[in-house]
Amino acid sequence: MASDPSAPADAADDAIDSVSVLSEESRRRMFTFIRRARRAVTRDEAAASVGISRKLAAFHLDKLVDAGLLRAGYAASGGVRKVGRQPKVYEPTDAQITVSIPDRRHGLLADLLLDAVLSEGAGENARQAALRTAEQRGRQLGETVRQETRPGRLGPERGLSACEHLLEGYGYEPVRETSTQLRLRNCPFHPLAAKAPDLVCGMNHAFLSGYLGGLEVNGVRAVLAPEPGECCVRLGTDVEDHGDRGGRDR
Repeated sequence: MASDPSAPADAADDAIDSVSVLSEESRRRMFTFIRRARRAVTRDEAAASVGISRKLAAFHLDKLVDAGLLRAGYAASGGVRKVGRQPKVYEPTDAQITVSIPDRRHGLLADLLLDAVLSEGAGENARQAALRTAEQRGRQLGETVRQETRPGRLGPERGLSACEHLLEGYGYEPVRETSTQLRLRNCPFHPLAAKAPDLVCGMNHAFLSGYLGGLEVNGVRAVLAPEPGECCVRLGTDVEDHGDRGGRDR
């Protein structure tokens, strides 16, 4: 997991920009043609694939390069060396486009579960390993952010302000209800949380509790307080823990 809390939000913005670039039909068809070619493609080949002029194709290809979907270079197409200047060629990058509104972080959940499987101890069951892994990941993230920002002592108000940046970046849609209470309007793990609430909500709670601990936020705790359509966890000084309800996040 990246130590920069803004990284997930930046990635989402980049994905939206990329989708916008691909909304133009000729551009999208050229991008598909180049991906399927499995080799560097010239402007002439890209233009011919959609039946447009070389000049117009160059315009669209440059847009795809600017969006990080293609990379450009100068090399003979198909690996054949030619006399004189080599043509400009294009090939796909490794960029993966994922856009979800509201924001979902299924990749984070999968990564935590994979780590749990790989590190499960002899005295643990699968759920215990998952909760431990989630807490450790949150704590490591909090410790890294604290080392980078050096915020000093964090009481409830400043601590929640420090948490908002991370929570926004990971799609929780935090809302400050009071100066010492933070409500999370979105569940980044829906609809998986609805399928296995005890496990997923437990991991979510452990992850956020670990982050508070690693960041050393005093007087604030993460508790299970599920509401329909929202995250199962709230952060605050006086929030009521409803964990006995099973931590269900719908």
